[in-house]
Amino acid sequence: MKRTKLRELTFKLIYSETIQKQLEEEEVANFFEENEIQTSEEKAYVQEIWNGIHEKETDILEAIKRNLKEAWSIERIAKIDLAILKLAIYEMVYSKTPYKVVINEAVELAKKYGDDNAKVFVNGILASIVKEENLA
Repeated sequence: MKRTKLRELTFKLIYSETIQKQLEEEEVANFFEENEIQTSEEKAYVQEIWNGIHEKETDILEAIKRNLKEAWSIERIAKIDLAILKLAIYEMVYSKTPYKVVINEAVELAKKYGDDNAKVFVNGILASIVKEENLA
C-alpha cells in the first residue's frame, strides 16, 4: 500500500478517535483488518504515528493554538481539520517527513474531507508551523 493511502487511513483512525473520544486496542485491530492494513511495515507506520500523536498531543495542540488567529480557539476547529492537523504536525515535526510532502497531502485530505475553507485553513496553520519550527 502506498504511503499516501496509509496516511489517509491514519487520518481516518485519528478522526474516529476524535469522534469516539477513545479507541480500544480491539477497535484499532478491527480498523487494520477492515482497511486491509496487513504488512508489518504498514502496521508499523500507522502505529508509530498513532502512538506518537498520543505522546505529543499536548505539544501538537499548543502549536495549533499558537498559530490560530486571535478570534479563534481550538474548540472552533472542525474535527476533520483537527485530525488532519494532528497528523501533519506530527509527521513534519517529530517524524521528520519533508514538510512539502506533508502539507501537500494534508491539503489534499482537507479538499477531500473538509468543507470549502478547510484547505486554506489547514495550509495556513501548517505554513505558520513550518516557519515557527524552522523546517524550511
